[in-house]
Amino acid sequence: MQGIIIINKPKGFTSQDVVSKIKKILNVKKAGHTGTLDPMATGVLPILLGNYTKLSKYLIEHDKTYIAKIKLGKKTDTGDSEGNIIGEKEVILENLSEIKIQNILDTFIGIQNQIPPMYSAIKVNGKKLYEYARIGKTLEVNPRKIEIYSIKLLNIDKVNFELEFEVSCSKGTYIRVLCEDISKKLNTVGFMSELKRTSVDKFNIESSVDLYTLEKNIDNTNFIKSKIISMEQVFDNLDKIKLFEKQIKPFLNGVMLTFKKEDGIYNIYNQANNYLGTGIIKNNLLKRDVIIF
Repeated sequence: MQGIIIINKPKGFTSQDVVSKIKKILNVKKAGHTGTLDPMATGVLPILLGNYTKLSKYLIEHDKTYIAKIKLGKKTDTGDSEGNIIGEKEVILENLSEIKIQNILDTFIGIQNQIPPMYSAIKVNGKKLYEYARIGKTLEVNPRKIEIYSIKLLNIDKVNFELEFEVSCSKGTYIRVLCEDISKKLNTVGFMSELKRTSVDKFNIESSVDLYTLEKNIDNTNFIKSKIISMEQVFDNLDKIKLFEKQIKPFLNGVMLTFKKEDGIYNIYNQANNYLGTGIIKNNLLKRDVIIF
């Protein structure tokens, strides 16, 4: 079986846990994910099946959308609900008006530098930051450029001091850090209490399937097929190139073919309109890119 399946990851599972589970359910030897989703988080996790793992280079840089909750008044060492409480600060009720909070959220829209948290998988000197954090060592981490495209307040819980918001952002954005920064602007502290990823580029929660439903329908061929996304669907925005029969074998063998077209990535077909994969044109030369058989 080959293709992409969008899993609605359950809370408590690592991304690799999901990959292992999918291998077992679908009986595939090779599978991989397109970017880690924290164990405490739920939502969209694209899984690449079979030779579709070759597509990972195109699917890890995508923008994402999340729904997050902030618990105000308390700070944890990890920035989320799985950490230990290391500080508390009063929450001023007057600051929890819808207009004031949305105005604060709006200040985060745009390109900015964000310092990754110590409890992250970024490697420094061959070790992940969270490995240093677990032994009580703090390192100076360089800020990374991110972009917030939109951020919208969804709910205010003035009894439990929780805020819920939706954010669309670039790859590499740490929502835990964003939650802490929002809390600071509300003159308090806070941590991310819940996180749900609702989209990764064109892959959204509506087209996802949970592990239980997938396993329950494993013998339902039509259901399984309906959940598998093809490479052609992923790259449906690319221009097409049709190869003649005599061009196909050299192309598949890595021979560069002359094509006077703009530099870029193209969908490649044979004359019968059967999809072959993608090719890259550079300086009027077409070279195979990702071919899946």
